[in-house]
Amino acid sequence: DGLYVKLKRGTVRGEVVYFAMGIDEEGQRQILGFYVGGQESSNGWREVLKDLYDRGAQEVLLGVFDGLPGLDAAFKETYPQADVQHCVVHKVRATFHKIRVEHKTDVMEALKTVYTAPDEVVARANFDTVKAKWNKLYPKEMRSWEEQLSTLLTFYNYPLSIRKAIYTSNPIERMNKEIRKRLKPMNSLTNMDAAEKIVYLEMLEYNERHAGRVAQGFGVDAVKKKLKELFETRYPSLPTPEEA
Repeated sequence: DGLYVKLKRGTVRGEVVYFAMGIDEEGQRQILGFYVGGQESSNGWREVLKDLYDRGAQEVLLGVFDGLPGLDAAFKETYPQADVQHCVVHKVRATFHKIRVEHKTDVMEALKTVYTAPDEVVARANFDTVKAKWNKLYPKEMRSWEEQLSTLLTFYNYPLSIRKAIYTSNPIERMNKEIRKRLKPMNSLTNMDAAEKIVYLEMLEYNERHAGRVAQGFGVDAVKKKLKELFETRYPSLPTPEEA
């Protein structure tokens, strides 16, 4: 996810802080890195992902992020074996603001049947029902959902107990919210070092606070087994000399 901060570089301008969070197969959540500078773009994320890969994050099952143009392709360049999950919460939020007040509750409840369905088949059928009812009034919104549906429903390919943990990038957004609180008393930061120091300290605090915690649904033995199987299928180990 990305967070904009105000930096003074002659003039005051907003620059993005890129954050990358990971959850391992044991359910341990950790901020893997942050990168300050420029405007959020797929090229910026490409550099972030390359750095993460070079630092050792090479076997990834799933990337969860919003629908920034070009980000899917940038992610797949670095992690061709991984799945893409667009953040459902981001999508719902973006849609909410485009629906008329008198229809908001009905449309949101209808869309909820898509991402809370028991499986992908039912989810797609539910979307067809939503589209049939609301397409005339909201054709752009329904088309947008339809175009993204495959990447919005990727989480259905994973164990039931972890789906709520992987269909959204909300955990990292919560950390961003804490950083915004720290930055709020300041109109802007004087330089890049000041921004990096604040973000670095917040990152350390976050990782310490979550050390040893298991993300929702990951502590189940059946889930660990399934994730292990997925890793072994997508990233088969090279045979040792004895096995060759």
